[in-house]
Amino acid sequence: MFTPRSPLYLSHAPTPRVEHFALLAGIEAGVRGIILSVMPLALYRAFGDAGIVSGIYFAVGIASLFCGLMVPYMTRFIPRRWMFTLGGVLYLIGMALAVTGLPMFKAASLMVNAFGTVTFSVCLNAYILDYITRSELGRNESTRMVYSAASWTIGPVAGVWLFNWWEPAPFIIAAGFAVALIAVFWKLRLGNGKQISRARGPAPNPLAFLDRFRRQPRLIAGWLFAVIRSSGWWVYVVYLPIYAIQNGLGETIGGLSLSLSNGLLFITPLMLRLVHKTSVRFAVRGTFAFTGALFLVAWIVAPLPWLVVAAMLIGSIGLVMLDVCGSLPFLMAVKPSERTEMAAVYSSFRDVSGILTPGVAWLVLLVSPVAGVFGACGLGMFAAWAIAGRLHPRLGAAKPAL
Repeated sequence: MFTPRSPLYLSHAPTPRVEHFALLAGIEAGVRGIILSVMPLALYRAFGDAGIVSGIYFAVGIASLFCGLMVPYMTRFIPRRWMFTLGGVLYLIGMALAVTGLPMFKAASLMVNAFGTVTFSVCLNAYILDYITRSELGRNESTRMVYSAASWTIGPVAGVWLFNWWEPAPFIIAAGFAVALIAVFWKLRLGNGKQISRARGPAPNPLAFLDRFRRQPRLIAGWLFAVIRSSGWWVYVVYLPIYAIQNGLGETIGGLSLSLSNGLLFITPLMLRLVHKTSVRFAVRGTFAFTGALFLVAWIVAPLPWLVVAAMLIGSIGLVMLDVCGSLPFLMAVKPSERTEMAAVYSSFRDVSGILTPGVAWLVLLVSPVAGVFGACGLGMFAAWAIAGRLHPRLGAAKPAL
């Protein structure tokens, strides 16, 4: 008698779903969330100067940008599944460097972790563009944020508490999440995606696809939105804690504020509904204006520390909303034939903002206290508001029923 057997998958599991990618993003959020507020404090303790900390972040941003642009080139020789695994291994190396306690090793840890982040991001975005349809991109973003919400909410404040209790503790926990990330990835058996992983001819110049990028204004605009949004988070994560310490509010305020802000990730599906009821242009433009105004208020009320924290906290609502809708103009404009290359270009927003933010902050700190960085970021938000005015009015809007 014939007995049915479970299917045997020779290459990879059935087509991945939104929830699979959200699970990977949620675990990776555990790696970064627990150390997000810790790294600025660790570097500030080690070097004792906000300008030096800005310089370290600036150097790391440049190195990480180069790393991200090289990932598509490397995937022509290294299958994507192994590149993804390498991202997890880099996290493990970064955590090992951080627990040494030596100042320069802490700076090196920041750089290696940045390499891990960009490798993970490029590979994950390439998988998403392979398997998630254009109409599902919005749901993918909101689901990813819901799965990541607990790590981003609990991680920052827990990381600071653990860091003050025993400095290596948050890095050890982050290493555990990195191991889980690698294990779950291999359990899901995503394979190498739909892209051919081995080159049949000479590998192209890794920067050649930048020319195709610069010829597409919609991609440029979407990428700029991501850079400016990410710069807002850099200011919130790095310079708000430093401002709090300098103004006598203590080391825990930065982590607590970040955890409160990230708690909003649980309601990102409701934010996505607002985008669907209006349009991507309306949501992006309105949110940039809202966030920019609050950052400027934080700069104006700089002599009143608690008002600054309140203004930045309210402004972070806009940052979360931009996490929901800010990537859609880029992702909706990507051609299927350019998934891997444009995933690398898009992922570079994190590194470019990591260069731009500390670079601008360094210039601002020459003539202004830390609060001046909030004002400069607010002006950047209004620049994005102006750029968003060129988006199509109906981009992302629901089609009228026939």
